[in-house]
Amino acid sequence: MKVVLFCGGLGTRIREYSESIPKPMIPVGSHPIMWHVMQYYSRYGYRDFVLCLGYKANVIKDYFLHLDTAATHNCVVSQFGKKVEIIGEPPPDWRLTMIDTGVWRNIGQRLLAVRNQVEDQEMFLANYSDGLTDAPLDEMIDYFKRSGKIACFIAVRAPFNFHLAEFDESGVVKRMRSNSESETWINGGYFIFRREIFDYIRDGEELVLEPFNRLIAENNLLAYRYEGFWRAMDTLRDRQILEEMVENGQMPWAPEPDLQRQRHVVRRI
Repeated sequence: MKVVLFCGGLGTRIREYSESIPKPMIPVGSHPIMWHVMQYYSRYGYRDFVLCLGYKANVIKDYFLHLDTAATHNCVVSQFGKKVEIIGEPPPDWRLTMIDTGVWRNIGQRLLAVRNQVEDQEMFLANYSDGLTDAPLDEMIDYFKRSGKIACFIAVRAPFNFHLAEFDESGVVKRMRSNSESETWINGGYFIFRREIFDYIRDGEELVLEPFNRLIAENNLLAYRYEGFWRAMDTLRDRQILEEMVENGQMPWAPEPDLQRQRHVVRRI
């Protein structure tokens, strides 16, 4: 299965970084958050990516065209730097199809723009490229396959606390409670689609509004509920939390070999 990565938005909620680089390229530890997302899929054997580029597309292209895997892996260097041997398991060999889908397109239109890249796939994966999780992808895919539905997304609890208010038409509050006490779930940005998803998207439409409501009307949209680790990088504070996790060696989204590499790099910086 191919993996479609939406990485062309402006990232206005984390403007401190996104004015100079696209949001998926904001670093978490020694790598862009997008790299962490791709590593996640790679560990399950999915290494064929379709990148929906837009805002500062040249930055993402330049990163992958000059990706130096030796800089973040244990290695042996000889012949005055001309020969480099990776120690241990080599980095994944990604296949990247990089398509400029425009700066101002929304997610639904970016997906339509790369339709010809995935329409030969019975199913494909997709991701917002700005959130990390340790959810069992193989289990999620199996759950989706057995359902026979057309689309699926990971449903998660919001990783921050807020208070839910219930009140009547006159504004008199009847109840206050924490979101942790409710059955509130949010879209976590990890998707699985059958190719029929394109029959539900019209020109100009966002992905999770009109198309998803059409799927809901036909009982064809599935949510995979997951209560384990998930964190999106929507704000500068989110980025700081993820950075602190890397520095403390607490990276639920990465297995132990990746964790050791990150620790090594963070100590050197």
